[in-house]
Order: sequence, then C-alpha cells, then structure tokens
Amino acid sequence: MFFDPETWVAVAFVVLMVLFGYLGVFKKAMVALDHRADRIKAELDDAMRIKQEAAKLLADYKARSASAEREAADIIANARSEAERIASEAKAKVEDFVARRTKAAEGKIAQAEAQAIADVRAAAANAAVAAASTVLSQTVKGPVADDLLAKGIAEVSQKLN
Repeated sequence: MFFDPETWVAVAFVVLMVLFGYLGVFKKAMVALDHRADRIKAELDDAMRIKQEAAKLLADYKARSASAEREAADIIANARSEAERIASEAKAKVEDFVARRTKAAEGKIAQAEAQAIADVRAAAANAAVAAASTVLSQTVKGPVADDLLAKGIAEVSQKLN
C-alpha cells in the first residue's frame, strides 16, 4: 500500500488540505467569495435600480409624447378653424365689397340717367322756346307782340327747366 501511487496522492492531498486549513486559505477563499458575491449583488441592485429609472424615464417620455401629440392635434384643429373663419370673413368682405360696388354702379347709372333726362328736357325746352319764339315772332307784330313774346319765352323756359 505504501508503494501504491494513489495512496501517496491521497496522503499529499490530505497534507495539503491541512496545510491550507492551518494557513487560513479556506477562510481567505470564503471571504473572497463572499466579497465577490456582495459585489455581484451590488451590481445586480444597481442594474435593477437603473432598469427602474429607465422604466420611469420611458413612461415619462411616453406621457410627454402623448401630450405633444395632443397639443399638435389641438394646434392643427385650431389652425383649421382659424383658416375657415378667415376664409368666411374674406368671403363676407368680398360679398360686401361687390354689393357696395354694385350699389355704387347702380347709383352712377341712375345719376347718368337723370342727367341724360335733364339734358334731353333742357334741349327740348330750348328747341320749344326757339320754335315758339319763331312762331310768335312771325304771327304777332308790334310792341305788344314783343312784350308778350318775352313773357311767353320766360314762362316756357321757367316751366321746362
């Protein structure tokens, strides 16, 4: 048995373990493993904390995005209603402008008609006066005729104009 290599390997292993125990290698290994486990636990805790912060930030950004989309929709709706209002005001102003222009044109036409009628009447009165003075001057003679002619012409001119 002392010549068997497995025996000497077993004895060397036991001696090595006792030596490690005496020197405190097991305690140091356990302390190192405990420190490593603590460090891994701290890293996992940090990762969990960062994950929670990321989730909060994501939720915050989603809320902001939804709020921005709602604001954009409100702005678009307000812009459309404002554009419709401006268009309707412009249409009303154009209609009012056209109505005023039409009324002014109708007024000018009526004034031109009245002026034309007055011009025709004046021309007719002048023609009638000229014709009356010609007829009266040829038919009536003497100073009474001149006086009567002057009164008649003045009277016709006054009534026709």
